[in-house]
Amino acid sequence: MNDDRAARLTAWVHGHVQGVGFRWWTRSRALELGLVGSATNLSDGRVEIMVEGSRAACERLLAMLRGGATPGRVDQVTELWGEPKGQLRSFSER
Repeated sequence: MNDDRAARLTAWVHGHVQGVGFRWWTRSRALELGLVGSATNLSDGRVEIMVEGSRAACERLLAMLRGGATPGRVDQVTELWGEPKGQLRSFSER
């Protein structure tokens, strides 16, 4: 398996993750890993994270989301993998 291939990761983070700096933290980690995408608050209290970059970097971010060192409290992370669209150039918080 080649971890340098491009990937798209969408993750839905459940828990106390809104109003605690979670999107800012996620943006910082994603940029450190060379990823582009977004972190968006959803109306049901989850945060949706969508990133594109190398599969290895996406997997590292996913591990960080599940690692316990995030702001707030993460109860569960649901993930969906796909092919990158290649249209993103930065990372935004919504």
